[in-house]
Amino acid sequence: MKTGARTLIEALQREGVDTIFGYPGGVVLPIYDELYDSSIRHILVRHEQAAAHAADGYARASGRVGVCLATSGPGACNLVTGIATAYMDSIPIVALTGQVPTGLLGNDAFQESDITGITMPITKHNYLVKDAGDLDRTIQEAFYIARTGRPGPVLIDLPKDVTTGEVKGGGAAPGEVCLRGYQPTYQGHVRQIDKALDLVVQAERPLIYAGGGVVLSGASAELLEFAETAAIPVTTTLMGLGAVPGDHPLSLGMLGMHGTQSANYAVTECDLLLAVGVRFDDRVTGRIGTFAPNAAVIHIDIDPAEIGKNKPVDVPIVGDVKAVLQAFLRRMQKRGDTTNWVARTNAWKAQYPLTYREDDHLRPQYVIRELSDILKGEAIITSEVGQNQMWTALYYCFKKPRTWITSGGLGTMGYGFPAAIGAHFARPDVPVVDVAGDGSFQMNIQELGTVAHYRIPVKVMILNNMYLGMVRQWQELFYDRRYSYTELPPVDFVKIAHAYGVEGMRVDEKAGVREAIETALATDGPFVLDFRVEREENVFPMVPAGAAINEMIGVRQ
Repeated sequence: MKTGARTLIEALQREGVDTIFGYPGGVVLPIYDELYDSSIRHILVRHEQAAAHAADGYARASGRVGVCLATSGPGACNLVTGIATAYMDSIPIVALTGQVPTGLLGNDAFQESDITGITMPITKHNYLVKDAGDLDRTIQEAFYIARTGRPGPVLIDLPKDVTTGEVKGGGAAPGEVCLRGYQPTYQGHVRQIDKALDLVVQAERPLIYAGGGVVLSGASAELLEFAETAAIPVTTTLMGLGAVPGDHPLSLGMLGMHGTQSANYAVTECDLLLAVGVRFDDRVTGRIGTFAPNAAVIHIDIDPAEIGKNKPVDVPIVGDVKAVLQAFLRRMQKRGDTTNWVARTNAWKAQYPLTYREDDHLRPQYVIRELSDILKGEAIITSEVGQNQMWTALYYCFKKPRTWITSGGLGTMGYGFPAAIGAHFARPDVPVVDVAGDGSFQMNIQELGTVAHYRIPVKVMILNNMYLGMVRQWQELFYDRRYSYTELPPVDFVKIAHAYGVEGMRVDEKAGVREAIETALATDGPFVLDFRVEREENVFPMVPAGAAINEMIGVRQ
């Protein structure tokens, strides 16, 4: 007899799934029994949230759909933060959850939760499968929805009697997916593209504002070619880092609340803003009315709901970023004169470089600069959330897409370590380093068990200031240093690593940073570096300043 569980595994194999991150439980035992003899690799995490984050990291590093699996009730609920993280950053994952038998649905049975209802606002789509015969089609549709259009997470809830039930006949792959009402637009409208190019030619101070959509669509080469052809400076969002090389002459770095001064000055002074795969989020714009106040706006995005949602747009172009930029390159007949503008932005870069106090103290910026100098962009960097995230975004030079993996939209502490695990299985030939804060790392520290179990060569660099650093920074700047519940007791992370069988090293002095990083990278297996950095070091610049920052973080003067 062919069961629903076997049908599920075969359908996943047809979708090219090679790795699942999961944690077993009672109602998913039929699935785990089929996995036992399957060619699909299963990675046993130590918490279901880590399974979702690992699937997310796998997807970001590879461009493929990541998959996680959890049992019903608390297992499924523990996926929620990871699913929401993927949803906010448009990451394609498929979450498989166990469920009580269909006859018990709605009866408050043991470990029952309405996971489809819970996740409806944070999934692109979700399914509650009630017939084993629907599994083939459901899996195919779920993967299609997750990876097409604007990517995103899809959840499939699987009652136990569906996975144990008999599936008669079939077994062949379903036909082509055609979903009524779901037809993503990939090609931009030609007239809109020509209007946009006319504005590009006429502009004296154009600026490209590139986001995560460029990375997701695989459009980095097209974006760089267009920027070079039209001689337009480029600034990127947090999610867009790596879309153009950070050391490219036209790159202004990251913009927004913690962005570079040159990028923020350019946004304020530009007369044309070409927004590519972005959503004008509040951490970039501050007060939306004062963001790019002198500019006409061209907005390219595959999701029509994003265009005009936050910022009025002069030329909207709905379409896949890669396809639209390819059309730009084909149809562009001439370019404007941006010589003076490029010189001006370069002058800003020279006048306002990223700096920090360079002395004998161990400062986090120095640690990131050393990491960047050693790796030279040839690695995948994940991060947790907070000061560690911003220091990495600012001081590490990202040169390639899909080498920067972080939680941007939801800002999820505890994300980076399990995401690094997923990234390793997506690209095992590339070094993976998680830059962490001591607060964030402790949120999923149990995954040391996972990296020890599988000898996953992920390196963790903790910028340890014994604070919830970013919140403490705001308390310093806006609450007169009243550090209310942001100080953390000291933790010996090296001893904890050793308890799991993971190598580790503590670094207290600046002179030991480079040797410690090189030792960790040369070690065959996981490694934890505990850098005891200056405790009250802040992330600067915080641009725009004053009232705009207060508005961003919810503080009122």
